[in-house]
Amino acid sequence: MKNKLLFGCLVFMGAWGCLACGQTAHDESGGNAGSYGASAQKYIIDTKASYVAWRGSLLLDTGEDYAGYVYPSGGEMITDNGQLVGGKVVIDMESMVYKDRQHKNSPVFHLKSADYFDVEKFPTAAFVITGVKPAPGKTLEVKGKLTIKGVTRTVSFPAKMTLADGVLKADGQLVIDRTEWGIRYNSGRFYDVAADQVVADGIELILQVVARK
Repeated sequence: MKNKLLFGCLVFMGAWGCLACGQTAHDESGGNAGSYGASAQKYIIDTKASYVAWRGSLLLDTGEDYAGYVYPSGGEMITDNGQLVGGKVVIDMESMVYKDRQHKNSPVFHLKSADYFDVEKFPTAAFVITGVKPAPGKTLEVKGKLTIKGVTRTVSFPAKMTLADGVLKADGQLVIDRTEWGIRYNSGRFYDVAADQVVADGIELILQVVARK
């Protein structure tokens, strides 16, 4: 089973709210979300209402997918005059779970190992927003620095956000290339692996962020 598992979770990630298009990745070290005006408002991440759902697969279409969740341990979103201007999300990599309880989280044990996220050495991941601008279709183009396993890359993606009654919500979808963060286990681009054992490099992240004043 473990050899068939697509590394699927990021972390977000910290990454959040997007519609699976136009991602870029570059070698860059982490930064900060910048300075804000006097009217800036801080919204604290609700760790019980927020999550990152992950999904991955083998390169060959076997009809199986591997999916689950990982949860934030903290962070904040910053708005100015009702517009998102910055923020940071910290992800607890130890919180990773597999959606199919019949597997008793056995795929997750492999994801947490040094083959993938090496959670013992890198217990958190983080995303820091460095820029936000309007995009078509009532979306925002969010740019930031995503750190996984001590490696930081710049990513950008479209995001959706609502703000009402002191609650900020963001949701969407992002696809990343795991090898950009040095996660190369069974990647066909880096290893001579049997076709039915090649793990796809792309990871889909489906995101839900809730933050409160």
